[in-house]
Amino acid sequence: MTSLRYKEKVALITGGSRGIGEGCVDVFVENGAKVVFCSNDDTEGQDLERNLNSTGPGKALFIYGDVTQESDIKNIVEKTVEEFGRIDCLINNAGTHPLSHTIDEFSAEDFRKLLDLNLINYFLFSKYSLPYLRKTEGNIINISSLVNQLGQEQAVTYVATKGAITSMTKALAIDEAKYNVRLLGRLGTIEEVGQACLFLASDATFCTGIELNLSAGAELNYGNKMMRKQKTSAN
Repeated sequence: MTSLRYKEKVALITGGSRGIGEGCVDVFVENGAKVVFCSNDDTEGQDLERNLNSTGPGKALFIYGDVTQESDIKNIVEKTVEEFGRIDCLINNAGTHPLSHTIDEFSAEDFRKLLDLNLINYFLFSKYSLPYLRKTEGNIINISSLVNQLGQEQAVTYVATKGAITSMTKALAIDEAKYNVRLLGRLGTIEEVGQACLFLASDATFCTGIELNLSAGAELNYGNKMMRKQKTSAN
């Protein structure tokens, strides 16, 4: 029987009811973890919780919450500790990619709302989880995007939020090193992302402040791809 790589440890995963977040929840439960995940979709969250608890071997607990509200974030962290007594891993994943737009089409208020959803929630979940992560010498995994390195057309505000996540990860890793808390930046099938997060949480004990690209090498030939695209457009 395959050994469980995160047995009895507690992971808190934001935006866990779909996409990358769901992939992470699946993998951690499959490896014996007690997983608390949050989402603003009650139906999806409850369905996933029920399905995972019917198969195990870990345990899933869904908590409804709006990650743009500080009170909801505090409540999610507190309920995690009330239920399981500890936090070993925080995976910050909740966020959104707005529709394509130029800077002229995006207002300052639109940008502030995006910052709340894509960046400030990472900051607040980290802030309120760290007192518990310091006790367990746990880790924070921040899901980012390759666009923070490469940029993206008509997505200046989204790219800015992802770049800030990477920078925050590195700076916080310096501050938390004295507590043996590791900070890991993650770029992103969803199962592969979940497996990478499990590796960072369980086996990558000599890594902190790193940025792990899950890109299938997309950046290696990025310059040539862009040149070919420009030539095609010119023709």
